[in-house]
Amino acid sequence: MTRIAVHGPEGPIRAHTAPPPQPVRAVLFDFSGTLFQIGSYADRIRAVLPEPVDEPAMEAILAGLEAGLDDPDVVAAQRGRDVSAKAHRHAFTTWYASAPALAPFADAVYEQLRTPEHWLPYADAKTTLTRLTERGIALGVVSDIGWDLRPTFTHHGLAHYFSAWVHSYEHDSEKPDPRLFQHACGQLGVTPEETLMVGDHPAKDGGAVGAGLRAYVLPAGASPGSDRGLDAVLRLLAPGRG
Repeated sequence: MTRIAVHGPEGPIRAHTAPPPQPVRAVLFDFSGTLFQIGSYADRIRAVLPEPVDEPAMEAILAGLEAGLDDPDVVAAQRGRDVSAKAHRHAFTTWYASAPALAPFADAVYEQLRTPEHWLPYADAKTTLTRLTERGIALGVVSDIGWDLRPTFTHHGLAHYFSAWVHSYEHDSEKPDPRLFQHACGQLGVTPEETLMVGDHPAKDGGAVGAGLRAYVLPAGASPGSDRGLDAVLRLLAPGRG
């Protein structure tokens, strides 16, 4: 049992005994930046432009995208972008179109997001999912997204690990709305107290704590195709193992 001190303005009032945490029976994963990363913007832009571009021209396009992040229309388009497929497309195409050279191809660049071949699992994703499944841990995906992710997971041979799929656009909401996490727990037949959420966004994924789950937020900085540090999830569930 754990002793929890309750503090008043002048110090501890009394200690309460809290029950031990329940064993983790399920893990929910975010998608982008957690299990998968998309190819570089430079590679994707070259794939849609009708003519080859040299490095200075590409740098100018990328600089235009960076500048577009401060454009008032782009900023406005990002609000509530994951609550529907329409809002998601509008948010991204508005941003892509803020770079003049890319504006005629904004829809084509957006379609790359929906194309499984443009996404790459992190190197340690499959191993981690396999080992969790071998331990009897149920797995689900909870993602702020504008399209169905199952084809991408299927293309990369990872869909069979998951029994719950919660896409924000299908629920007219975004993380950290507790309903998204709770819906995934319901699909897996577990309680929030038995569930760990793994992601890369402190507010959105870490916000699962507000729904009663435990949460682990991955550090930033992993490159596409590299290890993501997902072995930490294995160690969290079984200290000294993994």
